[in-house]
Amino acid sequence: MDVTDTAAVRARLEAALAELDAGDARGQSGQETVALDQQAMGRLSRQDALLSQSMARATQARRDAERRRLTAALARLEEGDYGYCEDCGEPIAPRRLDLDPAATRCVSCAAG
Repeated sequence: MDVTDTAAVRARLEAALAELDAGDARGQSGQETVALDQQAMGRLSRQDALLSQSMARATQARRDAERRRLTAALARLEEGDYGYCEDCGEPIAPRRLDLDPAATRCVSCAAG
């Protein structure tokens, strides 16, 4: 991978991380504790609020997992291991990396 490709991949990974950070900022309010105030909110409304809170936490967990994948891809890029399958060591197809820049396995190893 040449220097311009490396710079483009780094920019793409950093942009994805920035997008996750923006999602974190938007999702914080949905994770706040739901108050138990039957006067201010009915039982069904509170259940809806608890469900929304649960969904916000699950979304946060997915963002955290994706952040770990992207950070690991940046580390592989720095080490010179980016673009190679972690199982067989063969190059990962460029098209696969275009679809998922944090991919760690080639199509053959991922399928098997």
